[in-house]
Order: sequence, then structure tokens, then C-alpha cells
Amino acid sequence: MSRTDNLGIALRVFAAINLLNGIWMLASPNGWFYGIPAAVPDTGPLNEHFVRDVGGTYVTMALALLWAAERRALRVPLVTIVLVFHVLHAGAHMVDTLAGRLPMSHWAVDFPGVYLPTIGLVLILVVAARQSRRADVLGHDRS
Repeated sequence: MSRTDNLGIALRVFAAINLLNGIWMLASPNGWFYGIPAAVPDTGPLNEHFVRDVGGTYVTMALALLWAAERRALRVPLVTIVLVFHVLHAGAHMVDTLAGRLPMSHWAVDFPGVYLPTIGLVLILVVAARQSRRADVLGHDRS
């Protein structure tokens, strides 16, 4: 009897979102900058090179999350690495909003695309860490 790997499914969903966002950023920086419903122009003028750089980061994170979905033993370190970016990204948005560089409306604007993914990855990391400890205690192979 095999159990459904709900955490693996969640990791694949996060990977797909990161991959689609990254591909869009790489393929059409201008389209992404003005088309994503996140009021990105509030952060300053479009820099296509920078958008592509960050797009590469999102594609890289997607690959790490897919790898974590496939390899239970690597979930904690891979998700931790991806989470570092998301925490720093969310922190930058928080600081800019608190400092008045972004309008207060950005708390709500940024919630679905910045804060919610960060919260989701924190929860995934907590579950992955618990599963990893449980497997270690029980002596199970986590591959």
C-alpha cells in the first residue's frame, strides 16, 4: 500500500508557479513587468536585464523544488535554500512599504505573490523537517 506524498504534490505546485513566473520573466520582461497583477511599476522603472536575472532565479528555485519533490532526503536543505530567497524578497517588500517607498496598499497587493508563498514554504519546511526527523528516528530510508 503506497501513501500519497502530499508534500511532494505541494512542492510540485510551488515549482510550477516558480517555473512559469521565471519563464515569463525571461521571455518577456516588459510583458511580465506591466502584466503581472502586483503593481511592479511602483518599485521603479523597468530594467529588462534585472527582470531576466530574477527570472533565472525563479527557474533555478523551480528546479530545486522539483528535485525536493522527488528526493525526500533532500527536501529540508533544498526547501531551505529556496525559502532564503523568499524571506529576503518578502523582507525587502516589508521594509520598502514600512519606509514609505511603496504605498500602504502593497500590503494587500504583495500578499498573494510575495507573502503567501513565503508562508507556504515555511509550512512545507516545517512538515519536511518533521518527516525527516521521524524517518531518522524510525530508521527509514528517506530517498
